[in-house]
Amino acid sequence: MLGPLPLSEGKSLSPTRLGSLRQSGPRTASPGDAPVTRVTPKTWKPGKQSWTMTQQPLRGVTSLRFNQDQSCFCCAMETGVRIYNVEPLMEKGHLVLIWDDAREGKDSKDKLVLEFTFTKPVLAVRMRHDKIVIVLRNRIYVYSFPDNPRKLFEFDTRDNPKGLCDLCPSLEKQLLVFPGHKCGSLQLVDLASTKPGTSSAPFTINAHQSDVACVSLNQPGTVVASASQKGTLIRLFDTQSKEKLVELRRGTDPATLYCINFSHDSSFLCASSDKGTVHIFALKDTRLNRRSALARVGKVGPMIGQYVDSQWSLASFTVPAESACICAFGRNTSKNVNSVIAICVDGTFHKYVFTPDGNCNREAFDVYLDICDDDDF
Repeated sequence: MLGPLPLSEGKSLSPTRLGSLRQSGPRTASPGDAPVTRVTPKTWKPGKQSWTMTQQPLRGVTSLRFNQDQSCFCCAMETGVRIYNVEPLMEKGHLVLIWDDAREGKDSKDKLVLEFTFTKPVLAVRMRHDKIVIVLRNRIYVYSFPDNPRKLFEFDTRDNPKGLCDLCPSLEKQLLVFPGHKCGSLQLVDLASTKPGTSSAPFTINAHQSDVACVSLNQPGTVVASASQKGTLIRLFDTQSKEKLVELRRGTDPATLYCINFSHDSSFLCASSDKGTVHIFALKDTRLNRRSALARVGKVGPMIGQYVDSQWSLASFTVPAESACICAFGRNTSKNVNSVIAICVDGTFHKYVFTPDGNCNREAFDVYLDICDDDDF
């Protein structure tokens, strides 16, 4: 799901590090930087989805990320950070640090609420209403949030250069997922049932044969979706039983997945990759997904059988292949019409509507970077 984007060798900028936006000259993070973010509860919620960019930033965009209810997205640039509302598409304003507007004082430093400092680069930050998770390359820290933050948990991880991690936002389930120590595995931790300072047996799912490249939880935290570095398959697992629920095929050629996201009710899933195609899969009624024509042949060999049994996307649309993008579901316009939003690093905004029979058409296009005057930013 979208992580921090490498700006230069040995340096990275977390998508949730919202530094001063009206600064003089470009801002790049240093290895000793701490993750700091400002959150305005009524307009901006902690992010849900991020990716690691493998190509040069376009128009200065280094990272994109949706918030947890997919109503907003954050655009980190070489010159600062911009926050946008998705529907209608509009800029929300300039945000700085973890911040409290109610605090008295003219100086912005007087309103700074939280700052965490680490000796190694911060690759990702995840938040929910009561916890903040900070991801380093080989370790994950969980702190209480926002009042009197204290370290609750510390987890050693497999080498995790993308800062892969997801945190369930649900009030009923405090589930954290990240790559396990075994290649291709996922480790799940229930933060509600795990006591701080104690060790417990890891809850592991053997999801893939190669390293995990993308991971996402649905909003209730009941299903986890992941893809490997090969990028041809997306596998969904029940987070309670660890059973594989369904296997979705993105394609046959290897690809780098930028993003996996569930719809609000978990009826659909979307995924984007460096192939320039956004795929949409049905989850609630998997009969809507396409199948290979070979499925009608009957019994086939074990290798071909895996290919035949896979489910292909219900619908898809394309964006420029040279432009990395994230995707999420928009508001339903009717019972039988759903929408998917794609935000690209070239500054473009795409909205497509699709129906259960697979029809998919573009409804809106815009250039979000041109919404306000860059000179004012």
